[in-house]
Amino acid sequence: MIQYIVRRLLALVPVLLGISLIVFVLVHLVPGDVVSILLGPTTSPEAREALRKLFGLDEPLQVQYVRWLGGVLHGDLGTSLRTGQPVLSSILDRFSVTLELTGLAMVVALLIGVPAGLIGAVKQYSKLDYAVTLFALAGLSVPNFLLATLMILLLSLSVRLLPPSGYVAFSVDPAQNLRLMAMPALALGLGAASYITRMTRSSVLETLRQDFVRTAYAKGLPSLAVIIGHALKNALIPIVTVVGIQLGYLLGGAVIVEAIFAVPGVGRLALDGINMRDYPVVQGTVLFITVVFVFINLAVDVLYAYLDPRVHYR
Repeated sequence: MIQYIVRRLLALVPVLLGISLIVFVLVHLVPGDVVSILLGPTTSPEAREALRKLFGLDEPLQVQYVRWLGGVLHGDLGTSLRTGQPVLSSILDRFSVTLELTGLAMVVALLIGVPAGLIGAVKQYSKLDYAVTLFALAGLSVPNFLLATLMILLLSLSVRLLPPSGYVAFSVDPAQNLRLMAMPALALGLGAASYITRMTRSSVLETLRQDFVRTAYAKGLPSLAVIIGHALKNALIPIVTVVGIQLGYLLGGAVIVEAIFAVPGVGRLALDGINMRDYPVVQGTVLFITVVFVFINLAVDVLYAYLDPRVHYR
């Protein structure tokens, strides 16, 4: 197992290098730059050039990339051109907010997706199954930013059930924190619930056709015990795979949702960096989320060995 983990970690090095290069190039291809945004259109060319030199933007792109990559290898993601704050500290300050939003969204996805998938599998070709399939298709088709907007119109402006936006730390006011995070978590989690629903349904359906499930029914075990203890337990590996992938996607998908609901997380930081052409912030946040994503995938792969004794890593 340890050798497998070490090999996976070594394999991540070229992946992360490639992603860092792609992100660096794409960010610098965006029209406009931070100097024009900070100084405005009426500033003299001399002042612009002086600020570009101060930021190191007058150097060739390859020199800027090597300098930034050297800092990354030493744990330094750079300094924000807009605020002058270290990018890594800004990310870590906001990561707890994004982590809370992602965790709540995943709870929503699991609470909806797993039971819905089980119902669809057990009641195959019934009206409930068709309803589950329709929900999954709708969740896959509606983007989370549209769902977030509709939730604000319905639950905040029409019904006035939940506040439309804002954030209060859980340590300050737990009840208000959960009220403010309810709609962002729903908007982010319903899409993931659709994927989990589809995978749970198909995986449990395949398991229900196995001989050991028929044997369990023949022994007279209750249906719930067979479905939960036998079918679902042996169908977990593909479900866990989807959950791990969706957890990574939720981290990336939080960018738009955080902006809509004014949640001060890493996604909001990245979006502000894009709007301000703050290159170190954008590069640092994307690289940070990528690292978290690949480690989640690694953790899911390691979890396989504990869920299924037949899985062995060498």
